[in-house]
Amino acid sequence: MTTTPGPGPLPATGPVDETPVRIVLVDDDALVRAGLRLMLDGAHGMRVVAEAADGADVPGVLDAHPADVVLMDLRMPGVDGVTATRRVRARPAPPAVVVLTTFDTAEEVGGALRAGAAGYLLKDMPPARIAAAVHAAAAGEPVLAPDVARRLMAAVAGSDGSRDRARAALDALTARERDVAVELGLGASNADIAARLYLSVPTVKAHVSSVLEKLGLENRTQVALLVHDAGEA
Repeated sequence: MTTTPGPGPLPATGPVDETPVRIVLVDDDALVRAGLRLMLDGAHGMRVVAEAADGADVPGVLDAHPADVVLMDLRMPGVDGVTATRRVRARPAPPAVVVLTTFDTAEEVGGALRAGAAGYLLKDMPPARIAAAVHAAAAGEPVLAPDVARRLMAAVAGSDGSRDRARAALDALTARERDVAVELGLGASNADIAARLYLSVPTVKAHVSSVLEKLGLENRTQVALLVHDAGEA
């Protein structure tokens, strides 16, 4: 399936951001890349800085064009999106990776998220949702298409081995860190967590950093995945 380009870039909805989110598009379908560029480039707060047709090309593209978010297809003829995501996330100060694909099997979703993807979207999502997800990923927030989240939760619900391992990992956290981790599993933002747990936003950020360090994870989406594995959200 390919994306259907709209009539042009998304309209601005607020003050212009002086530092737009820099995006790299990775997809082996030139029509998909063209549609995404038409949809995102020049839209409020976003700029497409480069494209790649295969995961093998991504490191070189990022060397030449630093980015904040990589929109990554999964199935490509050379290096697949999961492998490419893992390589991107191994870079110093790496950009966020958001998978944008037509495939949503539990294996592919789990593989991408465990490789370090900050989110997983489907190509038939409305343009405004994709744009919002780009901004969320750039801000460090997890982004999952609703259908993907339901499929993922259904898959992990029946895995006793994964559940036991995930619960053992969460046991390494303090009670407050565990509360924060559970909120991440529910998809809450830092502001949401602060309000629900009666904490300041800086304190929430400190707890999130501590959770990531103790669990040996790279991003909030991986924490959310672990929390779901443990049956805590």
